[in-house]
Amino acid sequence: MAAEVTLPPTQQSGPVTYLSGGIGLEQSLAIKAAMHNYPLVLTFVSRTATNGNEYLSDIPVTISDRRGNMILSTQSDGPFMLASLPDGRYTVTASYEGIMEKHAVNVSSRGHAHRTFLWSR
Repeated sequence: MAAEVTLPPTQQSGPVTYLSGGIGLEQSLAIKAAMHNYPLVLTFVSRTATNGNEYLSDIPVTISDRRGNMILSTQSDGPFMLASLPDGRYTVTASYEGIMEKHAVNVSSRGHAHRTFLWSR
Protein backbone atom coordinates (compact mmCIF):
# COMPACT_ATOMS: atom_id res chain seq x y z
CA MET A 1 0.00 0.00 0.00
CA ALA A 2 1.46 3.37 -1.02
CA ALA A 3 2.03 6.02 1.62
CA GLU A 4 -0.35 8.96 1.45
CA VAL A 5 1.39 12.16 0.43
CA THR A 6 0.11 15.26 2.15
CA LEU A 7 0.55 18.88 1.28
CA PRO A 8 3.26 20.85 3.03
CA PRO A 9 1.94 22.71 6.09
CA THR A 10 0.29 26.07 5.51
CA GLN A 11 1.95 29.09 7.03
CA GLN A 12 0.59 32.51 7.97
CA SER A 13 2.24 35.90 7.55
CA GLY A 14 -0.08 38.82 8.24
CA PRO A 15 -2.99 38.55 5.79
CA VAL A 16 -1.25 35.85 3.69
CA THR A 17 -1.83 32.12 4.12
CA TYR A 18 0.56 30.13 1.96
CA LEU A 19 2.36 26.88 1.38
CA SER A 20 5.32 25.96 -0.76
CA GLY A 21 6.94 22.76 -1.89
CA GLY A 22 6.65 20.30 -4.73
CA ILE A 23 9.85 18.33 -4.30
CA GLY A 24 9.28 14.81 -5.61
CA LEU A 25 6.55 13.56 -7.90
CA GLU A 26 4.01 12.76 -5.19
CA GLN A 27 4.20 16.15 -3.46
CA SER A 28 4.25 17.92 -6.83
CA LEU A 29 1.03 16.15 -7.82
CA ALA A 30 -0.58 16.95 -4.45
CA ILE A 31 0.24 20.65 -4.84
CA LYS A 32 -1.00 20.74 -8.42
CA ALA A 33 -4.29 19.19 -7.24
CA ALA A 34 -4.63 21.91 -4.56
CA MET A 35 -3.89 24.88 -6.84
CA HIS A 36 -7.58 25.59 -7.49
CA ASN A 37 -8.01 26.39 -3.77
CA TYR A 38 -5.57 29.32 -3.88
CA PRO A 39 -6.05 32.59 -5.81
CA LEU A 40 -2.28 32.99 -6.38
CA VAL A 41 0.05 30.29 -7.71
CA LEU A 42 3.77 30.91 -8.26
CA THR A 43 6.14 28.56 -10.09
CA PHE A 44 9.95 28.84 -10.11
CA VAL A 45 11.84 27.46 -13.11
CA SER A 46 15.30 27.74 -14.66
CA ARG A 47 15.98 27.19 -18.35
CA THR A 48 18.99 24.91 -18.73
CA ALA A 49 21.81 25.24 -21.26
CA THR A 50 20.12 22.56 -23.38
CA ASN A 51 16.79 24.48 -23.41
CA GLY A 52 15.19 22.16 -20.89
CA ASN A 53 13.48 23.38 -17.75
CA GLU A 54 14.49 22.67 -14.17
CA TYR A 55 12.25 23.30 -11.19
CA LEU A 56 13.85 25.43 -8.45
CA SER A 57 13.57 25.63 -4.67
CA ASP A 58 14.98 27.88 -1.95
CA ILE A 59 13.91 30.98 -3.89
CA PRO A 60 13.57 34.20 -1.85
CA VAL A 61 10.07 35.61 -2.43
CA THR A 62 8.44 38.87 -1.37
CA ILE A 63 4.90 40.09 -1.93
CA SER A 64 4.09 43.79 -1.59
CA ASP A 65 0.71 45.49 -1.74
CA ARG A 66 -0.10 48.32 -4.14
CA ARG A 67 1.26 50.89 -1.64
CA GLY A 68 4.61 49.10 -1.50
CA ASN A 69 4.07 47.58 1.95
CA MET A 70 5.73 44.16 2.17
CA ILE A 71 3.17 41.63 3.36
CA LEU A 72 5.24 38.47 2.85
CA SER A 73 8.95 37.73 2.86
CA THR A 74 9.86 34.05 2.74
CA GLN A 75 11.83 31.40 0.91
CA SER A 76 10.16 28.74 -1.22
CA ASP A 77 10.49 25.14 -0.09
CA GLY A 78 10.07 23.92 -3.65
CA PRO A 79 9.12 25.01 -7.15
CA PHE A 80 5.52 25.89 -6.24
CA MET A 81 4.06 28.47 -3.88
CA LEU A 82 0.30 28.73 -3.32
CA ALA A 83 -1.06 31.79 -1.54
CA SER A 84 -4.37 33.13 -0.28
CA LEU A 85 -4.44 36.86 0.27
CA PRO A 86 -7.02 39.65 0.15
CA ASP A 87 -8.27 40.79 -3.24
CA GLY A 88 -6.02 43.46 -4.74
CA ARG A 89 -3.00 44.30 -6.85
CA TYR A 90 0.39 43.05 -5.67
CA THR A 91 4.01 42.96 -6.75
CA VAL A 92 5.74 39.61 -6.39
CA THR A 93 9.54 39.58 -6.42
CA ALA A 94 11.74 36.48 -6.58
CA SER A 95 15.51 36.05 -6.96
CA TYR A 96 17.70 33.29 -8.34
CA GLU A 97 21.49 33.41 -8.60
CA GLY A 98 21.46 37.17 -8.03
CA ILE A 99 18.87 37.89 -10.73
CA MET A 100 15.63 39.46 -9.48
CA GLU A 101 12.33 39.20 -11.33
CA LYS A 102 9.15 41.12 -10.54
CA HIS A 103 5.60 40.39 -11.60
CA ALA A 104 2.49 42.47 -11.00
CA VAL A 105 -0.52 40.32 -10.13
CA ASN A 106 -4.20 41.00 -9.60
CA VAL A 107 -5.58 38.67 -6.96
CA SER A 108 -9.30 38.00 -6.76
CA SER A 109 -11.23 35.42 -4.79
CA ARG A 110 -13.29 34.97 -7.97
CA GLY A 111 -10.26 34.28 -10.16
CA HIS A 112 -6.93 32.58 -10.31
CA ALA A 113 -3.55 34.24 -10.97
CA HIS A 114 -0.63 32.01 -11.97
CA ARG A 115 2.82 33.49 -12.50
CA THR A 116 5.90 31.58 -13.60
CA PHE A 117 9.29 32.98 -12.74
CA LEU A 118 11.70 31.76 -15.44
CA TRP A 119 15.43 32.36 -15.30
CA SER A 120 17.88 31.45 -18.08
CA ARG A 121 21.29 30.07 -17.31
